[in-house]
Amino acid sequence: MSALNALFTDYEQAVWLDFVARGFIAKGELEALVVKDDLRGVTSNPSIFEKAIGHSSEYDDSLKAVLDQGDARVIDLYEGLAIADVQAAADVLRRVYETSDGADGYVSLEVSPYLALDTEETLIEARRLHKAVARDNLMVKVPATPEGLPAIRQLTAEGISVNVTLLFSKSTYEAVAKAFIDGLTEFGAKGGDVSKVASVASFFISRIDVLVDKQLDEKGEFEDLKGKVAIANAKLAYQSYKRIFSGPAWEALDAKGAKAQRLLWASTGTKNKAYPDTLYVSELIGRNTVNTMPPATMDAFRDHGQARASLEENVGEAEAVMARLAKAGIDIEAVAKQLVAEGVQLFVDAADAVLGAVASKRAALLGARLNGHACKLGDVLQGATDKTIESWRAGGAIRRLWAHDKTVWTGTDEDKWLGWLRIVEDGLAKVGEYQAFAEEIRSEGFTDAVVLGMGGSSLGPEVIAATYGEREGWPRLRILDSTDPDEVRTVEAAVNLEKTLFIVASKSGSTLEPNVFRDYFLGRMKEVVGDRAGRHFVAVTDPGSAMEKAAQADGFRKIFYGVPRIGGRYSVLSAFGLVPAAAAGVEIDEFLESAHIMVRSCGPMVPPANNPGVRLGAAIGSAALEHGRDKVTIICSPGVGTFGTWAEQLIAESTGKEGKGVIPIEGEPVGVPAVYGRDRFFIYLRLDGRADAQQDEAVKGLESEGHPLVRIDLEKVEQLAQEFFRFEIATAVAGAVLGINPFDQPDVEASKIETKKLFSAAEETGALPAETPLFEDDTIALYADTANAEALAQGEGGVEATIARHLARVKEDDYVALLGYIERNAAHHAALQDARLAVRDARKVATCLEFGPRFLHSTGQAYKGGPSSGVFLQITADPSQDLPIPGRRLGFGTVIAAQARGDFSVLAERGRRALRVHVKGGDVEAGVKRIAAAVKAAVG
Repeated sequence: MSALNALFTDYEQAVWLDFVARGFIAKGELEALVVKDDLRGVTSNPSIFEKAIGHSSEYDDSLKAVLDQGDARVIDLYEGLAIADVQAAADVLRRVYETSDGADGYVSLEVSPYLALDTEETLIEARRLHKAVARDNLMVKVPATPEGLPAIRQLTAEGISVNVTLLFSKSTYEAVAKAFIDGLTEFGAKGGDVSKVASVASFFISRIDVLVDKQLDEKGEFEDLKGKVAIANAKLAYQSYKRIFSGPAWEALDAKGAKAQRLLWASTGTKNKAYPDTLYVSELIGRNTVNTMPPATMDAFRDHGQARASLEENVGEAEAVMARLAKAGIDIEAVAKQLVAEGVQLFVDAADAVLGAVASKRAALLGARLNGHACKLGDVLQGATDKTIESWRAGGAIRRLWAHDKTVWTGTDEDKWLGWLRIVEDGLAKVGEYQAFAEEIRSEGFTDAVVLGMGGSSLGPEVIAATYGEREGWPRLRILDSTDPDEVRTVEAAVNLEKTLFIVASKSGSTLEPNVFRDYFLGRMKEVVGDRAGRHFVAVTDPGSAMEKAAQADGFRKIFYGVPRIGGRYSVLSAFGLVPAAAAGVEIDEFLESAHIMVRSCGPMVPPANNPGVRLGAAIGSAALEHGRDKVTIICSPGVGTFGTWAEQLIAESTGKEGKGVIPIEGEPVGVPAVYGRDRFFIYLRLDGRADAQQDEAVKGLESEGHPLVRIDLEKVEQLAQEFFRFEIATAVAGAVLGINPFDQPDVEASKIETKKLFSAAEETGALPAETPLFEDDTIALYADTANAEALAQGEGGVEATIARHLARVKEDDYVALLGYIERNAAHHAALQDARLAVRDARKVATCLEFGPRFLHSTGQAYKGGPSSGVFLQITADPSQDLPIPGRRLGFGTVIAAQARGDFSVLAERGRRALRVHVKGGDVEAGVKRIAAAVKAAVG
């Protein structure tokens, strides 16, 4: 018989193993320890599982089996592995449990350390784990934090056996013992069999000496106390145990067969190599206690340990040690408090590590089903990003984000705008509703579906329409988000009204553009189909909105409801994106399941270093905040080329405020490295099988020149749904890094207010107020506010000369935005795109090409509220012919003119460098060509 056997047979101390692993159990090694060494129990924790899961392949087959059937959350994958191991270990120890009448034979499983400071969540988790493991010989581990104490009492009162962890002080232990006795008393009073409940109180030994020895070194005296305090503290705790479990309160329970809560010595491997490797075993041997050892300590004690009844030796000396410790100015209660906090954090760190290991294996096993993500940021930016990621990990920020903790950001109202986090699961529950709607539309022979919306209500559907394309047998999906009368006419001319479904999308129901679109097309539809006009319309709006009431009054076919807790730019995976997608024949279940893969990848239990959304957001935020790389340039493969139009709204409207922010650059073809300044951050969405070889080479050139670049790889078009969610998480994270609220849009509201004032006044008077141009000739008029007019007044007059002076104001790290309140057609885009690239190549600054009024609800926020680094050239025009709006005095021409003026007014009020160029006479295409030529000449 070895010294290890003697602990139980001679001294009635149970030996538990602080280790569990699948192969260890499967190969019979655990069973051998039970037989050979009288092993009486097993404990587990995240650190043990991290070593087993993260540093071996023995769990890979189990993970693969789950993922071959679909997908699962990282936390569910981990728990599936851990619970299976605990069940297997419990089954091995079942014989010990039965022969000891339930005194031993336990396996312990930890409640998530993330919940250590939350009583109610600890209770919920402990009950769930107890039910999931479904073994009588399970002990649920709960830490002895202030929040853990009431949970320990309540769980005991429910008949659940508890392993109380992170005990360091005698006073806390006494409170734990009281909680156990009180809980057990309540359980018995309710008719429970108290003999079926067991508990251990785990004193962590070596950590006390590590901290106290360090403090003694700092004091430079009382050196004789080193290596003695932990053992002395434990001996005095054992005296408390003897007293507590012999008094009247306990004797009443003892008479019913209750088992005393045993003291368990944990952390018994020595950390100081100067101490004997069996120190914390040989000096703490006593009746009715437990020593839980890591395998190395167990091997050492079996080999050369000395067993004796040491726990009650020299109790007076132990008291003297603690008295001298106090004399040294070291408060054991303060030590204990620090060690509890550190212990919780160590458990959190270990949980992060094991969940990170599972996340990494999940990603590898999913392979191409999960969009790839590779970062080449350079050493400096990568270091800053890593620092941000570690800060998020240490602070539990991703868990707090998912818990709707507004202090992740500015602590204002961010918690009210996080409904998008769970919208994919909600959508999956409603797939049948979307599918039924789609089949109804298809069966009635609609050939076109037109979304009438703006900003978040239209940009997502636009990406879906362009990416998924027209599907045979389904309506063609079109988007109208321009109040330019020519563009409205173009959309109307492209469809057969009798076979067209209009999807009116507006969260609030009060947004100007969707309302005038509805007024116009409902009036036209009544002319064509009469009283059946409402059957050609569906609404997507928030409950109780003005749009809901109007849709009901006009007999719309159906009303789909948005979620009030989701802002427009985060709504693409809600009804605002799914209704148009369903109408166009997109398989909503597959669309959402693909998105769900990314939701799980970015979930609350996926540590930041393994979390694609956090990684991208941390990189974007760090680049902008610390390195001046605030121009996020989005490059997309053919096939997903419109994604940037959605992403730019999300990024700009979320981050561009309070003088801070990220300016998204979309639609710039990749140039040679020499045309870029040092303010760029590139994101490349590469679609496998559709990638452009020339584009690939250009991106490699950017990498070789040290420009930071994130590359995202998609195996197929249908996986674009994942990127909607990744970018939403990333934008929320970037907002937190920048220190702003990413869910408000104060400067967009300012433009809306100014536009409404102008349009309302025009409806009363019949026209917008007259303006005085800075300069005009036969075809062009220039307008500017007083400050900009003064800045541009010096020098030769004329359109070309003034545009040249305006662009001469561009400085390094600025950006130039061409803002066209004109029809968004191929000819206009081509002319202005040519001009923007001339500016980029000549001045090496970022450029934007936007069409109004759609950008007002998109990048307009960043232009007005973000950094004052923009130079703006607004382009307006007299329409070739106005288009009246039923029920209103004025037509679309006045609407878009009011929007342009409102936009310019707020730009001016914010002190932005802005010039408005107005095309007179209705020949818009000729005017645009002249403006483009002037821009090119100015920078040539």
